[in-house]
Amino acid sequence: MRAERSLPNHGYPGRLLVFEGLDGSGKSTQAALLGKWLQAQGYRVFFTEWNSSELTASVIRRGKKKGLLTPTTFSLLHATDFADRFERRILPPLRAGYVVVCDRYAFTAFVRDAARGCEPVWVRTIYSFAPRPDRVFYFQVPVAVSLKRKIASRLKIKYYEAGMDLGLSDDLQESYERFQTRLKQEYDRLAKSDEFTVIDATRDVESIQRELREDVRPLLKDFPTGERLLHDS
Repeated sequence: MRAERSLPNHGYPGRLLVFEGLDGSGKSTQAALLGKWLQAQGYRVFFTEWNSSELTASVIRRGKKKGLLTPTTFSLLHATDFADRFERRILPPLRAGYVVVCDRYAFTAFVRDAARGCEPVWVRTIYSFAPRPDRVFYFQVPVAVSLKRKIASRLKIKYYEAGMDLGLSDDLQESYERFQTRLKQEYDRLAKSDEFTVIDATRDVESIQRELREDVRPLLKDFPTGERLLHDS
């Protein structure tokens, strides 16, 4: 089996900060807080989220609703979505010298597709256009914590989010735990191979945010400040 290819460095004047982790890990909250703090410091910031492209959103939504997505089609559709998002939403501000804060990046696909049985090398090849971020923050939490926070949020556990399409269990919550366990195993593996900055996400919001700010300070030394871009919506 061939080794998984690593992502190339982006080489643009901007900075690319990526937040990854299980649902309920707190990554989205921390990404938003860090983005606001960076803006308050005068940096030019652009924020973008996973699966936000208008190009494939309706197709993916219909495919999920009708249960038509195999692991391969699921992977290809999300790759198309990400490619469009990268070309229109990530690359321009990165070229223009902005700090781009990404709530999930290509690593989300690496993890989810591998957990669904896709060949990791094949998935990496599809995303070979995506450059390596300046920092990848992996919010590491036990699956039990992820589930507890999910239940506490009162958000409904979704069919694909629980991996119900894989036949792991007929029980939604049990399937969620099993699928999230697969995701965590992949994240833990990538944390080593792709040199993620691992964050203990079981701690309080304030202490995690302090750690993030201290981590990015050297990365932004002598980085220009000025005009700000709006949130990707």
